[in-house]
Amino acid sequence: MRNIIKSGLVAGLIALAPLAALAEGAKVAIHVDEENVSTMNMALNNAANIIKHYEGLGEEITVEIVTYGPGLHMLRADTSPVSARISEMGLLHENLSFSACLNTVQAMQQRMQSDVPLLPEATTVPSGAVRLMELQYEGYAYLRP
Repeated sequence: MRNIIKSGLVAGLIALAPLAALAEGAKVAIHVDEENVSTMNMALNNAANIIKHYEGLGEEITVEIVTYGPGLHMLRADTSPVSARISEMGLLHENLSFSACLNTVQAMQQRMQSDVPLLPEATTVPSGAVRLMELQYEGYAYLRP
């Protein structure tokens, strides 16, 4: 009987975890895995519109754009077609962050036999796919433009 009660309590707490995350404010992870300027701009537009919406309501919002695979070009200092927008948005919104997959960076470095420079706004994470999983577990909504 105790095990049944204990199991029910654990299941109830797990079910309530997303509600606890909402109490901390809205959070969204935006996934970019394409080397497509339209997709990159859409991700930035989504981020800007989401921030504007929640700030207009007087509510907190956290947005993280996670890049990996061909999408890493969004955060590469030498190839990003949206670097100026990222720089501007990074200055305007302290609640916006950019994550670059270290697995992808290392694979590109190995292929090119040279460094892969990232924008100053980019922070590396060990794995972009794992980062998205972690964020979803932490209560982030998932958006793929």
